[in-house]
Amino acid sequence: MSSRLPKRSVRSGSECRKATGVAAGSRLFSTASAWLGDDQLFTPLGHEPGYDYPLLVWLSDPTPASARKKAFDLGRVMKRVSLRNFVAVEPVIAASESPAMGLDDAVWRSIERVRDRIAIHSQRIFLVGQGRGGSEAFRIACRHPREFAGVISLGGQFPLNESLFSQLAAVRRLPMLFCCQRSSVLEQASHTDRTLRLFHAAGAALAMRIYPGSNDLSKSVLADVNRWIMDEVCGTPAAVHSLSAS
Repeated sequence: MSSRLPKRSVRSGSECRKATGVAAGSRLFSTASAWLGDDQLFTPLGHEPGYDYPLLVWLSDPTPASARKKAFDLGRVMKRVSLRNFVAVEPVIAASESPAMGLDDAVWRSIERVRDRIAIHSQRIFLVGQGRGGSEAFRIACRHPREFAGVISLGGQFPLNESLFSQLAAVRRLPMLFCCQRSSVLEQASHTDRTLRLFHAAGAALAMRIYPGSNDLSKSVLADVNRWIMDEVCGTPAAVHSLSAS
């Protein structure tokens, strides 16, 4: 996939400050439209048709719902991220597609469908994944580093030993955020250590944040997702190669 839209100007400082706030009593607007097929679409509160919005492409955890505490709900998740800042979509693999290649195709298809109907900034498309979806987000973004403004994994480990840094120069410019639970870091200390060593050796940017509890979609995690993305959108410094407890 290649970018088809021209690069737009960056928001002004006043626009960025305004965008980080959410009005009290805001209502949630989340729609599933026929032109998106089975994909779920979130449109922001007070949507401005002439403004090129950042787009969040959410890859939910494909683990069966019976094995998870709650099914992924795009509207509920975006309510915790931001009601105003982003358009968001959750791609769904078609029944006729294989799981191996279907997710890649579903991501590109969803992006094009949204861009056909809503003004999206072509340089502000972010991949966000939960659990195994987070690992897939890392995988897809590193294979197509020029197509995304950043990638975020909520609990999904970086896929090691897959030669994902073959486009090293472009990957170095791709902002990445890994949000994980303290318990998982302790359980997978070796994998975490190898991941940090890989990024350090490659000179790639990975911000890592560790949280208590066991909910990858908690209010504190998703509030940090909003802040991190807005730092990238507005051009303010974001934490790079960081390891911080929250």
